[in-house]
Amino acid sequence: MTQAPARPQSGSTFESLNPATGEVVGTHPVQTAEEVQAAVDRARVEAEWWAALGFAERKAHLNAWKTLMTRRLPELADLVSREMGKPASDAMLEAGLAVDHIAWAAGNAKKVLGRHHVSSGMLMVNQSASVAFKPLGVVGVIGPWNYPIFTPMGSIAYALAAGNAVVFKPSEYTPGVGGWLVQTFQEAVGRPVLQLVTGLGETGAALCRAGVDKLAFTGSTATGKKVMAACAETLTPVVIEAGGKDSVIVDADADVEAAVDAALWGACSNAGQTCIGVERVYVHEQVYDEFVSAITAKATGLEAAEGGKIGPITMPSQVEVIRSHVQDALDRGGRAVLGGAGAVGDRFVQPTILVDVPEDSLAVQEETFGPTLTISKVRTMDEAIEKTNATRYGLGNTVFSKARGMEIAERVRSGMTAINGVITFAGIPSLPFGGVGDSGFGRIHGPEGLKEFTYAKAIARQRFKPMINLTSFDRTAKADKQFAQVLGLLHGRGRK
Repeated sequence: MTQAPARPQSGSTFESLNPATGEVVGTHPVQTAEEVQAAVDRARVEAEWWAALGFAERKAHLNAWKTLMTRRLPELADLVSREMGKPASDAMLEAGLAVDHIAWAAGNAKKVLGRHHVSSGMLMVNQSASVAFKPLGVVGVIGPWNYPIFTPMGSIAYALAAGNAVVFKPSEYTPGVGGWLVQTFQEAVGRPVLQLVTGLGETGAALCRAGVDKLAFTGSTATGKKVMAACAETLTPVVIEAGGKDSVIVDADADVEAAVDAALWGACSNAGQTCIGVERVYVHEQVYDEFVSAITAKATGLEAAEGGKIGPITMPSQVEVIRSHVQDALDRGGRAVLGGAGAVGDRFVQPTILVDVPEDSLAVQEETFGPTLTISKVRTMDEAIEKTNATRYGLGNTVFSKARGMEIAERVRSGMTAINGVITFAGIPSLPFGGVGDSGFGRIHGPEGLKEFTYAKAIARQRFKPMINLTSFDRTAKADKQFAQVLGLLHGRGRK
């Protein structure tokens, strides 16, 4: 009989480590279910104050926060680099994009969510119809370690702009980054509308069960299923952004040099630890040899090392996943034109490019989450699209084509596609971000991301008395006949 894991005790702590060196970056509390519940209860009080401020005052507070963050960006980037492992320049890029999302959410919340009129239709012409989107109350956010600022901010900023309080549980690998975000918010705003809880899996599970009004989770598909199960106990709705297996499709007329640059960066930046990173490339046979030759040459000399352009693998257990995917590809007839099994070290994984890999192999079907890439030759774009859509994931995708980019993109089963660029959709605050299939559901960013953390409040207001009162026991047979006649005029004369 398997023993249940011990419940965390009040006062216990855990350490976050520098994944490049193993050095301790910080020590943080493992918060118990009771402590998580207390944080949610405090947030409930703050939510009333925050919602009552209205859009303009919330915008001013959020703008003050983004200003403070921007002024202290080097400090934040250094912390991300030490705690998560990515190069400081990449951390600056991530933080800068997050700041831009705060600005967009704050600046557009009123336009997207404020009350606006809609048509009442001919049958209800005497009514004035309007809809507004109201804050849910308290939103729980469980963030990932791979983009510890940008990714959770897609939920945090949009939930706050919509009028909710937020309780944020960062990954146990990057709790210091989460603490920095919450501390600067409270410095800028002066109230704990955004609160922090830290800990391991049990703490996250406690947040799921603590009575939040919605929970936003980013992480693996397997953990996402556990989050959903925990939230189901209290009928807590969820937003799930899970794994991906994104492809680049390269057409015969593509700018091969640009496609090579994008595919390599998409595969190896952040050490490949990107849910919307590139893991597969499907190249038209007419430019396949040119593409493989060019990307191999460009990747040669690109090194994963402390202080290098590619950082360490943050989560130690992921190293074995990467190793198993590479080895499976080689065992089944694939070839490494760069890197290979020997490229997988204890902390760092060197760029690895694989060709001739079977489509049912682990490296093609499962999320690898490392600086590896499979490249396959296709005869047509139909074949490229079919193979792209043949995994259970559907997060993002990139298409390189001069003439057929939109046509190809429309046929790819994914929540997002970039044409002649890579991951560009993530940097556009007005575009919704999210996937289909095992990549999750719900959306952050854009108008859809604001609405995700609200409920619709519809109001019908009578402007004048109706000619036919349909909602009364005093309705007569004459009224019924008139209603039937009006219905026939409106809807009974359509073409067959």
